[in-house]
Amino acid sequence: MEHTSNADLRAAADAVLARLVGDDSGEARLREDQWRAIEALVAEKRRALVVQRTGWGKSAVYFVATSLLRAQGSGPTVIVSPLLALMRNQVEAAARAGIRARTINSSNIEEWDTIQDEIGAGTVDVLLVSPERLNNPDFRDRVLPELAAATGLLVVDEAHCISDWGHDFRPDYRRLRTMLADLPQGVPVLATTATANARVTADVAEQLGTGGSTDALVLRGPLDRDSLSLHVLRLPDAAHRMAWLADHLDDLPGSGIVYTLTVAAAEEVTAFLRQRGHTVSAYTGKTENAERQQAEEDLLANKVKALVATSALGMGFDKPDLGFVVHLGSPSSPISYYQQVGRAGRGVRHAEVLLLPGQEDEAIWEYFASLAFPSEELVRRTLDILADAGRPMSLPALEPLVELRRSRLETMLKVLDVDGAVRRVKGGWTATGQPWTYDAERYAWVARQRKAEQQAMREYASTTGCRMEFLQRQLDDEAAKPCGRCDNCAGVRHSAEASTAALEAARTDLGRAGVEVEPRRMWPTGLPAIGMELKGRIPAGELAAQGRALGRLSDIGWGNRLRPMFASGAPDGPVPDDVAKAVVGVLADWARGPGGWASGGADAVARPVGVVTMASRTRPVLIQSLGSRIAEIGRLPLLGSLEYTGEAFPASRSNSAQRLKALDGAVAVPPELAAALAKEEGPVLLVDDYTETGWTLAVAARLLRRAGASGVLPLDA
Repeated sequence: MEHTSNADLRAAADAVLARLVGDDSGEARLREDQWRAIEALVAEKRRALVVQRTGWGKSAVYFVATSLLRAQGSGPTVIVSPLLALMRNQVEAAARAGIRARTINSSNIEEWDTIQDEIGAGTVDVLLVSPERLNNPDFRDRVLPELAAATGLLVVDEAHCISDWGHDFRPDYRRLRTMLADLPQGVPVLATTATANARVTADVAEQLGTGGSTDALVLRGPLDRDSLSLHVLRLPDAAHRMAWLADHLDDLPGSGIVYTLTVAAAEEVTAFLRQRGHTVSAYTGKTENAERQQAEEDLLANKVKALVATSALGMGFDKPDLGFVVHLGSPSSPISYYQQVGRAGRGVRHAEVLLLPGQEDEAIWEYFASLAFPSEELVRRTLDILADAGRPMSLPALEPLVELRRSRLETMLKVLDVDGAVRRVKGGWTATGQPWTYDAERYAWVARQRKAEQQAMREYASTTGCRMEFLQRQLDDEAAKPCGRCDNCAGVRHSAEASTAALEAARTDLGRAGVEVEPRRMWPTGLPAIGMELKGRIPAGELAAQGRALGRLSDIGWGNRLRPMFASGAPDGPVPDDVAKAVVGVLADWARGPGGWASGGADAVARPVGVVTMASRTRPVLIQSLGSRIAEIGRLPLLGSLEYTGEAFPASRSNSAQRLKALDGAVAVPPELAAALAKEEGPVLLVDDYTETGWTLAVAARLLRRAGASGVLPLDA
């Protein structure tokens, strides 16, 4: 029998739950495992790590605990949460229980001072903070100490992000160690996640200070979701997958999410489904914040059948009645896959989960795997540059000096910050001079783990055993057993057939060639620091015009055809007939389209007077043959080719400044091409195999225009 005070506390907790879920009957009751977590936090002031499936009710635990702790006179709860979508959901949920919640994140800077005043006045019950705020110098030095001193409960949501052993490591989360160290004695801490295997669970517990403490509570439950029916459909190609989705989307229950692996694919699929009469919206990392919020609201209100989303929607979207999750393309990790499918079926008895693997999946996996932690040489070079600077260096100032793209450079600096080797201050980053060791063994283990996760996803797609049991075992769930619901347990329920009409429409859509290639218009910052006196706008007389390309390597139409051609180690050879024909079609559409030389419009560019090919050390035959075909069909002279000078041209995939440094003096207009340009009056078509950063085209256009071309029209396969 419960102690009287605990019985009263339990009754008060159930009353808060009733308000939270809108239950006026008075019958709402916390489950025993939820109550155990709340009891540990409120009555025992302990630290707890909760690993429970999505939909278990983790938010109920921290909102109920908050209400009870506030009634005892404790300070506000601080929730560290990864995504704005989750924050918006949480604020609304808290209000139902009479809990006043506010957020501090990058989208509401103008409200920060007001919110801090409200915290000081005691009118804020819950403060949701994005992990990035924890290492903002002003927030870290001015707000965080006061917050830590006043906090009544610290909640770390999606706590698997703390561990770099996991699938979704975020270095900003490691800053929590500072906040934990500054918490007054007896302040409870709750960490929650639905996606952590045993290794990640142990690491998170250690990071949060719960690992070695005898006062810690670890609650780990079974991860089976009895509302989810898992299925895999293997279809011949991208057209079949899109056609199948167009035919069967309305058959899926309620509204849901269609995940894609790339932004380009999300945009393609959204456009196609709309053409086929479906109400859908795209949701990617490139979607404007206001559009994201509108898309979330539309899905919550069932105004759209689906959001077509990248992993930007992977965490933190709370819609209990989400009826389905479809993946057009396989994620590289069974843990992240479990997390994404866990968005469905939280408040309904049945939800459909379908994986439609694609031939492009592994190429996309390899690309993201290439963005792992940089080599020790690059890290040491960065530390030396910061040490020699003697002053804080901003990312734009540091980037030209380091062969890393800005996003990777920033992530690396955050890891070094947590390790104590650098510090983020006002004005940028400084080296601390503290000794630092490159943990090569750990980084290699993480890389091997990524490979193992990829293999696990291959096995998931091909297994003849229970699919839910497979995912549970990947998360080290000791309660794993056959689910009785998936296609392998209960039989196939979804036909792989697609209608002829939808299939023809998908093939037409995916076969439609041509994307615009926007020219670079501004030189990157910091070039003078590496000996290049270029800055600001590229002069109009040196600019490339807007160009065209056959397709994007990241899309699921022409990308699937082109990707093998441009893969590392792929043989060089004459341009294939189908590719050449499609490029000529792109050229014809370009000429007739708005602003094209055959459009007759007032803004039309002049007709090209000749074809110039780009130099290439890897695909000279391909580019030369494509240039020749275009010149022959367009009845244009083949004026010549740009050429590379010197022994080697490093194909840098790092950042813009380093790419330009590598190109500086490495490309030239040979005398015979210069002479040909001098005889012609008008723009030229510049033919290349593909463009990645746009800087090779920018440099080539500058050289050609300085040599006499009145314009440069880039055209890529």
